[in-house]
Amino acid sequence: MLRLSKYLKPYLLLILITIGLLFVQAMADLALPNYMSEIVNIGIQQGGIESSIPEAIRQSKMEHLTIFMTAEEKSSVLSNYSLIEPNSSLSLNYVEKYPVLKDEAIYVLNQITDEERTKISSTMGKSIMIVSTIEEAMIDPQKAAALAKLAGFDLSKLPVGMDIFSTLEKIPPAQLTQMTAAVNDKFAGMGDNMITQAAAGAVKAEYDALGLNTAKTQSNYILRIGGLMLLVTLVAALCTIAVGFLSARIGAGAARDIRHDLFRKVESFSKAEFDNFSTASLITRSTNDVTQVQMVIILLLRMVFYAPIIGVGAIIRAVDKSPSMTWIIGLGVVILLSMIGTVFTISLPKFKKIQSLIDRLNLVTRENLAGMMVIRSFNTQNFELNRFDKANTDLTNNMLFVNRVMIVLMPFMMLLMNGLSVLIIWVGANQVAKMTIQVGDMMAFLQYAIQVVFSFLMLSMMFIMLPRASVSGARIADVLEVEPTINDPKEPKQLDEKKKGFVEFRNVSFRYPNAEENVLCGISFIAKPGETTAIIGGTGSGKSTVINLIPRFFDVTEGAVLVDGVDVREVTQKDLRDSIGYIPQKGMLFSGTIESNLRYADEDVSEETLKKAADIAQATEFITTMEKGLQTEISQGGINVSGGQKQRLAIARALVKKPQIYIFDDALSALDFKTDSALRRALKKETGSSTMIIVTQRISTIKNAEQIVVLNEGEIVGKGTHTELMETCETYREIATSQLTREELS
Repeated sequence: MLRLSKYLKPYLLLILITIGLLFVQAMADLALPNYMSEIVNIGIQQGGIESSIPEAIRQSKMEHLTIFMTAEEKSSVLSNYSLIEPNSSLSLNYVEKYPVLKDEAIYVLNQITDEERTKISSTMGKSIMIVSTIEEAMIDPQKAAALAKLAGFDLSKLPVGMDIFSTLEKIPPAQLTQMTAAVNDKFAGMGDNMITQAAAGAVKAEYDALGLNTAKTQSNYILRIGGLMLLVTLVAALCTIAVGFLSARIGAGAARDIRHDLFRKVESFSKAEFDNFSTASLITRSTNDVTQVQMVIILLLRMVFYAPIIGVGAIIRAVDKSPSMTWIIGLGVVILLSMIGTVFTISLPKFKKIQSLIDRLNLVTRENLAGMMVIRSFNTQNFELNRFDKANTDLTNNMLFVNRVMIVLMPFMMLLMNGLSVLIIWVGANQVAKMTIQVGDMMAFLQYAIQVVFSFLMLSMMFIMLPRASVSGARIADVLEVEPTINDPKEPKQLDEKKKGFVEFRNVSFRYPNAEENVLCGISFIAKPGETTAIIGGTGSGKSTVINLIPRFFDVTEGAVLVDGVDVREVTQKDLRDSIGYIPQKGMLFSGTIESNLRYADEDVSEETLKKAADIAQATEFITTMEKGLQTEISQGGINVSGGQKQRLAIARALVKKPQIYIFDDALSALDFKTDSALRRALKKETGSSTMIIVTQRISTIKNAEQIVVLNEGEIVGKGTHTELMETCETYREIATSQLTREELS
């Protein structure tokens, strides 16, 4: 995969934007459990009371609270409140909000900083709880007994009707401090949040006494936090959509660029490179392998960057909610990673094997489709069916094994999630009972634990998918990193206009890559403009290899091939091939129309030229019999026309190009003798100034050629006209007499 990382550079800005959106999405997802916790803790349990510091408090109530404060605490608290007297000028601003102000003075909280609020929060909370406990004990004998046991202060001994707080003001400071300390010890293990929750009921009661609508306060809080949750959810949803769009765009764009370069690289391959990669494998690499890489790029952007953010953030927030339960998350992660590691170890070898099995399946399928007629003619359908079935079964079994292993993850993950949930609720319930954690915090911790486990699961899934993608990426990179053996020179020369059409072989030898022996040795001849040079020889004598050297499908091992007086290795491939009209033995046609196939040589050619080329190639006769003429559709590979028709259309396509050199690689073999003869006469008449190089097995086709080159086992064993060779070349004479009678040869 790293070898293909350069394809992500054009999308670096989009990747950075995607990562930024993922961070925003993660922060939004992490905020939701906290908001849920606040709704449960504050909105429901505390009645919407957010702080143990009342926004306003009656003067009489404040006096009760200050009894249980030190002088320093009392000074700090009162400095943050303003006393508002009834009927004062300031009371007009508050009397509507606090109706009790008509009859009683109140303290109103000033605008204070967060630091000052934190400083007096614990003091106010504990004092409110002490006062609230005493007030409840005055009306509940059981709570009075509990208070007496806790603080050593028995309310039952007070005279009926006596104000307890007046009495408390009069007791010795040492005794009051002792009693306060005893009550404070009860709340020593409580955090600030628990103190706020414990004091919330008393604060709410005070707001009721002030005349506030506490029910509205509660509903307003829940609606406000709920609205924030909806807003955060909307932000997360928009980020998810944006990330999905951008990751898909990046993945698709990178895949497009990879396919483009892959196809362009394959187009630059010579026949030597094609020998290293099968056609089926190249197709798989350009399709399935690129798709695998594209999918992993998308998942990398959507998971690999998101999972660490959400995982680390969830751990931090879970620890903040309840450090004592963090071990549960660690236990869940260890169990999950053990399971993932087991699955990874089992499935990794199978993932690596999948791509080669797909290659094999494509190869068998392609061979069956291409050779269907041969298969039917030999009645080997059952054999081919078994061959395909084996390739298909091997791939299926491999995929089934991987899927069976992978499918274990989902039920195991659900079991793990449910187990963690039960464990967190069980441990959390005990802590809630001990007042060391709030219910909402326990619920938030549960969600954070699930987010942590899911983040590890996402990363683990990526590590399982990466091996297959890395195999695909390596296969693609192997093709992209191939250095073609046929390259344009750094300082190309131009073909000599004065020698147009001259083709010369100077002592040429050729050996296929990695071969031990030459297949051509010391080949030398000249093909001149206006003449026909024929190459003939037995099967395997090197005829096709010779003509493949002219357009540089291969490069010579020794010697040189010159076109227009210039070594073909010293000109660009484009310039060289522009001067050549190549007609292969198998007339390859492309899907489209007859006209589009002819225009393949020159898109801008006139219709008159097309018709003339068809006339010369003896193709007009069958084209006119077709209903749509030149607009007749050609199926892929030209399977809806005969072999002879394909050859004639391929010849017509080369004629449209009007090159200086024509190369016929046994391109007349599918034509009958009459059509062959008519075609050669038309070619001689219309292309008389061009160089004609013909490879053939037919003596009748080349009998009138100005020069015939006879090959045998890669060497020239004869060169001259038909008449000369009949006298001087035994190999030629054997070929000729095996095809024609003495009268036909004379």
